[in-house]
Amino acid sequence: GGRLPLGRAGVTTVDVMILFDLKCGFDHVFEAWFKDGDAYEKLAAAGAVACPVCNDTDITKALMAPHVSSDAKKKTDTRARRTAEDMGRHMNVLAEMRQQVEENCDYVGEKFAEEARKIHYGEVDKHNIYGEASDEEAGELQDEGVEFQRIPWPRDHDA
Repeated sequence: GGRLPLGRAGVTTVDVMILFDLKCGFDHVFEAWFKDGDAYEKLAAAGAVACPVCNDTDITKALMAPHVSSDAKKKTDTRARRTAEDMGRHMNVLAEMRQQVEENCDYVGEKFAEEARKIHYGEVDKHNIYGEASDEEAGELQDEGVEFQRIPWPRDHDA
């Protein structure tokens, strides 16, 4: 497959998103947005969904409490508005995080795995980096005990 960015995982803009509670193999529970249930299934099967705590890709849907309402229309409208507001807040946090990383870390592009190993094994002075790596490279880094995180950054938009 292609290269999955580390710290730059693309989020495409869509009209409707669905929020799932997910759980990794180490019982960390987290939320993630997907275009639909099929998109989640495909990404999870491909190992492209990772726990933000431990980077584990053995992900399953966690139990979610159903919403029961006597006034379903009002609840749906309120939930949709709240969901859109929450998504906007999450996107703002990710944008702020991206700005901090870009201002305080060195961009190493597709040489991320190579540079991360040099830092891990003491071949170069410790410094903050960000870039891209394939799923295979990320797995190898994880197996070697190299500390890194995948961050689901929104793509830049040409306006």
